[in-house]
Amino acid sequence: MSSETFTVLVVCTGNICRSSVAERLLRSQSEALGLPVAVHSAGTQSMVGHDMTPEAAHLAEHYGADPLDHHSKQLTEQQILDADLILTATREHRSKVVSLHPKAARYTYTLNQFARLVPAAVEALSLVELVETPRPDLATQLRALVAEVTATRGFSPPPLHPDDDDIEDPYRQSTAVYARVGTVINTTVTRITQAFAAATSTR
Repeated sequence: MSSETFTVLVVCTGNICRSSVAERLLRSQSEALGLPVAVHSAGTQSMVGHDMTPEAAHLAEHYGADPLDHHSKQLTEQQILDADLILTATREHRSKVVSLHPKAARYTYTLNQFARLVPAAVEALSLVELVETPRPDLATQLRALVAEVTATRGFSPPPLHPDDDDIEDPYRQSTAVYARVGTVINTTVTRITQAFAAATSTR
């Protein structure tokens, strides 16, 4: 892991639907914004070496990302250690990440949870006047953003229902379910990358 690159790991079960789509969208949007973000994905019960499902590939392409050359991977402790931020599809996946490496609790969130918490952290950081010279690189600023989310998450109201922090599994479900999941992932990823951009431009 390069200190000049901010590394995100996205986790679901098989790494052929939710995490693969989120990975491609995060990568595409970060590149478009000029952010030094490296994005990877893995599954807690990965179908190792498999492509995205055709439906997931369609979602990635529909939202402007390249679905090609995805090969699913099994989640490992080393991937967790190498990440600056881990985003999971559900609270269960978050628990499995933390069970592999307990210290990862500081930087592991569900996608929906992080998207819910990060705007307040951006606002808090915008009020802080940096005294460092020269200005920190973008990756360092993004790590500061994650640290701010971690420090302030206890002050944020919980979701109306705990399940609101989870993204449903569309595997072997209807096209309508995939479409619904795609909308959620795109909305969530867009909110996160916009927060990344805001945090780096305001600091």
